[in-house]
Order: sequence, then C-alpha cells, then structure tokens
Amino acid sequence: MTPSQPSIKTVLVCDTMPVVVGGVKALLNGNPDLRFAGSTDSPVDIPDFTRERHVNLVVIDKAFGLRAIRELLTSLTESGVDVPEIVVWGAIISPTDAGQLLHAGVRGVLLKTSDASSLASCLLAVALGRYWIEDCILRERAVVHRGNGLTVREQQILELVQQGLTNNAIAEELQIKTATVKIHMKHVFEKTRIRGRHAVAMASYQDSFDAIPRLRSVASA
Repeated sequence: MTPSQPSIKTVLVCDTMPVVVGGVKALLNGNPDLRFAGSTDSPVDIPDFTRERHVNLVVIDKAFGLRAIRELLTSLTESGVDVPEIVVWGAIISPTDAGQLLHAGVRGVLLKTSDASSLASCLLAVALGRYWIEDCILRERAVVHRGNGLTVREQQILELVQQGLTNNAIAEELQIKTATVKIHMKHVFEKTRIRGRHAVAMASYQDSFDAIPRLRSVASA
C-alpha cells in the first residue's frame, strides 16, 4: 500500500430512509478501501455508536438540520473518543450551507443526486484528511425545483417545511426573521401552486417514492 492510499475505513450512515442506507451499504461493500459499519436514523445515537465501534467516517443527511449537525460535532469532540470525519449530503445544499458546515467542522459536502463514484471519491478524499465539496454546490445560482423556478433560499425553506418545522423554527435554523420566512413561503406557494403546509409535506413523500428506482440502481452498481 502506497502512502497515498488509505487503509480500510469504516463508515456509519445516518439517514431516515432505509433504501438510501441500503444503497450506500452496497456501494461500500464493493469498495476495497471502505467498509459499512452500520446505520442509525438519529444523530443523537452517533456518539454511542462511535464508542461501541471503531468508526472513521460518518455520512449524515443535511435534512436533520444545521443545528443538529453542529451539536453532533460538539458532542463527538466532548465524548473523549477518536472523532470520526463527517460528510454531509442532502437534497438541497446552498453555497452558504456548505460554508457553515465546513466552518462547523464538516470535511465533505455533496448532493444526494450525486452518482456512486462521487460519494466514494468524497469518502476516500476525506479519509485522507482532505476537504471535498461537490462543484455544483459552489455555483451561485438558483436551482429549479420541479420546474417551478424556486430560488435556493425558497428551496431551503420548502425542505424545512417538509421536515415539519414551524416558521419560527425555520427562521431560527436559517438565522433570518420570521416575517422573511412568511414572505418566502408566499412565493413558494405561488410558484409551486401548492396550497398549505400539509400539501407541501405530502409532496415530499411523492419525491421520496420517485427517488426509489434511482437509489436502487445505485445499490446494484
């Protein structure tokens, strides 16, 4: 093994979707440098999991929220165990999000729409002590959601609404005023033609169902 190659690294996945975990597990099992260490659906369980097993890398869904990820990093640092490197991925990640995550101590940032090779490249780069950010995240542009022309901020708020957060909680998460959240929500409703928070949440379930075939193709890669 040359100095540029990492030893086998163990990876813990923190995600609420079993099909996503299964896809990552299949990817890791097919890579000689990475090994699947297990999964959890709650960031709170990660420190205990790390104490019980030797975990080098943690892949966590940004949907848990920036605050939860910051609290996780603090908890790991204070736990007295070897702190694993953190990779965050999500359906929507803005350049601002990426900057905040890196400032908090995250080493890798990528989108859930990335292909299997990108995830593997990210994990291996982070295992070598490098930072890894997907190029498209750094492009300052609005990303269209279902062709409705939502801005990055509007998509962020849409994602948080789909997680069940109130306007006050969204304002605190994004560090903006509640009144600003309400204005963005008005624009989201106008552009998506979805009426009401319940309808927005229901739309997120359809997005999950639509993603299943693609995730299965990753699992079989």
